[in-house]
Amino acid sequence: MSQASDAYERALMDNDLEALDGFFWDSPHTVRLGVAENLYGFTAITAFRVGRSGGSPTRERLRVEILTLGSDMAVVNTEFRRQGSGQLGRQSQTWIRTGQGWKVCSAHVSLLKDGTDQRG
Repeated sequence: MSQASDAYERALMDNDLEALDGFFWDSPHTVRLGVAENLYGFTAITAFRVGRSGGSPTRERLRVEILTLGSDMAVVNTEFRRQGSGQLGRQSQTWIRTGQGWKVCSAHVSLLKDGTDQRG
């Protein structure tokens, strides 16, 4: 699972739209809640990526926690810092194993309001 998560991060930073699309479950039930957008269904997610100028802001992953639930489901939580601004954020993804490999079926990305580290 960590290999899939790392490969997703590389594709995100490279703005590799084909690879990014390949990481998401091709289903109307797939959800991606972003910093400024709520996307429901694979088609909406791919359309968002095509329409986003320049891709995702570059970031440094600070912490990645992977929880596997059986052999066919995993949750990946990532804390990150946006390069340039230093803004802190987090990403959570639910992955499922399909006949085509690991796919994200649900994702959420948010930024901390004041940008400071508030780990407990």
